[in-house]
Amino acid sequence: MQKYALPPYKIKMVEPIGLISKEERIERLEEAGYNPFKLKSEDVFIDLLTDSGTGSMSHFQWAALMQGDESYAGSRSFYRLEKVVKNITGYKYILPAHQGRGAEQVVIPELVKHDNMYYISNIHFDTTRAHVELAGARAIDCVVKECFETEIYHDFKGNFDLEKLNEIIKDKKPENIAGIIMTITNNSAGGQPVSMENMKDVVKIARDNSITVLIDGARYAENSYFIQQREKGYENKTVREIAKETFDLADIFLMSAKKDGLVNIGGIIAIKDDFKLFKRCQTTIVPKEGFPTYGGLAGRDMDALAVGLEEALDESYLAYRIDEVRYLGDLLRKGGVPIQYPTGGHAVFVDCGQIVPHIPFDQFPAQALCNALYIEGGVRPVEIGSLLLGRDPDTKENLKADKEFMRLTIPRRTYTMEHLRYVAECLINVYKNRDSIKGLKFTYESPILRHFTAEFEPVK
Repeated sequence: MQKYALPPYKIKMVEPIGLISKEERIERLEEAGYNPFKLKSEDVFIDLLTDSGTGSMSHFQWAALMQGDESYAGSRSFYRLEKVVKNITGYKYILPAHQGRGAEQVVIPELVKHDNMYYISNIHFDTTRAHVELAGARAIDCVVKECFETEIYHDFKGNFDLEKLNEIIKDKKPENIAGIIMTITNNSAGGQPVSMENMKDVVKIARDNSITVLIDGARYAENSYFIQQREKGYENKTVREIAKETFDLADIFLMSAKKDGLVNIGGIIAIKDDFKLFKRCQTTIVPKEGFPTYGGLAGRDMDALAVGLEEALDESYLAYRIDEVRYLGDLLRKGGVPIQYPTGGHAVFVDCGQIVPHIPFDQFPAQALCNALYIEGGVRPVEIGSLLLGRDPDTKENLKADKEFMRLTIPRRTYTMEHLRYVAECLINVYKNRDSIKGLKFTYESPILRHFTAEFEPVK
């Protein structure tokens, strides 16, 4: 019996990659201030920094690029994209953006009506949290406790903690909640899915308190696939049907289309039926992103996105997508490396707190592991821990993440199982020599989204 799904595609074009020497990798990392974000891509062998815009497009998408209408206003490409998004979501009003954070910077401030407001999410991702804070509000995370029990199996570790959600609303008062953001899949929890039952319960709580519900759905198709595979009553529904049921729950859909849109650039704002909010966002998008029928995108990008959104709902593609992540996770667990289990939809999250407990949170243990993996094998991962979480916006103290994760993020339709086997071998070697890994201290720290541009040196 086949243990893992087979890829439902064949390779038509290749891009050469090369592995520089270990001595060169050490030198390049020092030049980059011990921050993998600042490495040149040519010095990276296997790039697992992110799945955002790093996947491979199909020949149908490349063909669609040639149909791009580059008209400044009223582009045919926009109307093709609008039709696809409306068909998938059922929402009335669609605005393109250059990527997910472009959508966030338009919508999130529109719901902040006065001082001392809050957004609640299962877990806010980094740019979402930043835009909440830039809008003058505060972000509160509200995920189930099972999320932090990395070695324990749970079907839906991305779920909201419903009891905590009720407590937060009662404490902060409904009129002070700008919105509830359902992040699907829950990225910072380990790419973990959120169940339909949990989303419905969240929406009921929101409706009872007259609170707007947003979907941060960069990976909504992956979440829908998990529901089909794991949640009772959904095994005979299509992924598209489950996605539509998901969208029916919310008021607003924000998407980085660089994930489940299968494109290299793009974002989406979709508003179910609030015409006044749509008009405010339409007004705001012009100075921030571009004219409402292109929103920072070329026509060709919108055409490729229209095709990619459909391809991402293909169940044979999703089966392989989820299985390649599971394959890497299985190899690591077999080698003794602690990870978030079960694996999620887009990445394997390595539990670095268990690997290097001698490194305190404010010396960024997961960042130290990322650097060690790059030195070992030219593999570039990313930190999802206390470095990414940042500082308290009021006290400016370093915040301590519940988990210090290193994310091995797998680009879509890009690497083979053999590449992933190599990654596992490299990380297992790092794990065997974990006691020699040292923490890091800042030599430069940006006040916003510091993990992107910070520079470090090893703690002596």
